[in-house]
Amino acid sequence: MGIIQPTSGKILFNGEDITALSITERARKGIAFGFQQPVTFKGLKVKDLLKIILNQVFECNECCTYLAKVGLCAKDYMDRPLDNKLSGGELKRIEIATVLARKAKLNIFDEPEAGIDLWSFDNLVNIFQQQSATNIIISHQHKIIAIADTVILLNNSKIERIGTPNEIMKLINTNKHCEKLGGAN
Repeated sequence: MGIIQPTSGKILFNGEDITALSITERARKGIAFGFQQPVTFKGLKVKDLLKIILNQVFECNECCTYLAKVGLCAKDYMDRPLDNKLSGGELKRIEIATVLARKAKLNIFDEPEAGIDLWSFDNLVNIFQQQSATNIIISHQHKIIAIADTVILLNNSKIERIGTPNEIMKLINTNKHCEKLGGAN
């Protein structure tokens, strides 16, 4: 997303080199990012953040739609401050709602399941399956890996394998991916 600049290579997005672009410039190109640990904003309410994201006249119904998609009742959350009084799961779901509201071409989610309860986790999987945008999801969860088109297995920030969910899960379940690294168990 531009938080850390690469030391080599290029990042191409829709055929355009975006390697040197800032986070803001990448966002304007249509890339959205969900952090592993959602950011809190002292003094900002949920509805204010959604207003900023939607970048238009405030439509309460549209905000309610995005909050409902992630299993939150808008009536209970619109006026809540985005602070540490919200649980990790609540913050994560609000963040996912804001990423969805951006309607970006590419969504990058870093462990979107972190802090999510079991009911919300199944709902989260459904949300990803219904997306028309391209999603890059960094996850260790079998249910999320299972819905991917392509899985990239990383080890120490290097690509170890690329394959289908079934191929990669078979490697993980049998520890075959460890053989290359000299490990066994």
